[in-house]
Amino acid sequence: MKRENIQLSSYDDIFGGNDSEVSGTPNGDVVVQIPLGELHAFEGHPFKVKDDEDMEKTVESIQEFGVLQPAIVRPDGDGYEILSGHRRHHACEIAGLETIPCIVRDLDDDAATILMVDSNLQREEILPSERAWAFKMKLDAMKHQGERADLTSSQVGTKLRSDQLMAEETGVSRNQIARYIRLTNLKPELLEMVDDKRIAFNPAVELSFLNETQQQDLLDAMDYAQATPSLSQAQRIKKLAQENKITAEGMGIILSEEKKQDLDRVTLKHDTLKKYFPKSYTPKMMEDQIIKLLQQWQKKRDRDMSL
Repeated sequence: MKRENIQLSSYDDIFGGNDSEVSGTPNGDVVVQIPLGELHAFEGHPFKVKDDEDMEKTVESIQEFGVLQPAIVRPDGDGYEILSGHRRHHACEIAGLETIPCIVRDLDDDAATILMVDSNLQREEILPSERAWAFKMKLDAMKHQGERADLTSSQVGTKLRSDQLMAEETGVSRNQIARYIRLTNLKPELLEMVDDKRIAFNPAVELSFLNETQQQDLLDAMDYAQATPSLSQAQRIKKLAQENKITAEGMGIILSEEKKQDLDRVTLKHDTLKKYFPKSYTPKMMEDQIIKLLQQWQKKRDRDMSL
C-alpha cells in the first residue's frame, strides 16, 4: 500500500476537538493541550527514550498526522509528570511542536507507578533492564498498596500475595518475575551487557547474587579474558563467591576455559580457505565443496578399512 493512500486524522479530528485546547475521548477522559515545557519524566522512569530509527518514524508520523494517542500525566508542584507518553513527548520536541494532547489524572505515587509500568509494558520490544526495573517498581507499589489496605480494612480473609496478583495481571510467572527483579542487583555495566545480549539472561540472574565488589572483579576478569560467562561458569562463580572463595584472578581462570559450544565447533578462517578455491567462490560454495570432499574421503576410508 502506498503511503499517500493512507488517510489518518489527528486526535482532535477523531474526537471532535476542532483545534480547541480541550477535547474528549469516548470513555469520558478529558484531553487537554499542555505545553511541552510543563511536562517532565516520571521519577525513576525505567524505560529508555532513544533517538533511533523508531523515534525517527514516530517524529515523521507526528509531523504528518499529529499525536494520535494522548499522553497520560498527573499534576505535581513543577507542572505535570508523564506517566505514559515519554517517547511521544520527545518526538514532539524533535518535531518542533509546542504542546501535546494529554489526559490528566490525579493519582497517588503507587497508583501512578502501576499505571506508568502497565502502559509501557505494552510495547512490543522491551529491554531486560526495562522489564526488570518495571517489575520491581510495580511490585513495590502493589505491596505498599496492600500494606495501606491492611491498616484500614477490618475484613478477615485470605488475600493474594502481591507477586501472585502481578503474575496474573502480566501473564508472567511469579518465578520469572522474581528472576527479572534479580537483575536490578547488577551493576549498570553488567546490566547493559544483558541488554546488548553480550550476557545471556540465565547467567545474568546467577551473577546478580554477587556483591558489588565481586561484580567489579567480574568486570575486570571479563575484560582480561575477553569473554563473558556461560550459565555453568556463572553458576560456579556464584557458588564460589557465596563461599568467599573467589577472586578476580579466579574468575579470569574460569572465563578462560573453553566453553562447550567452542569445543563442539570447528572454525576455519576465510584467509586460510580462499587460497584453495577460485576467487569467484562464495563462503557457501566453499562449504558445499568441503562437504563433498569430506564425503569422498569418508567413502575411500570405508573402502580401505573393508579390504
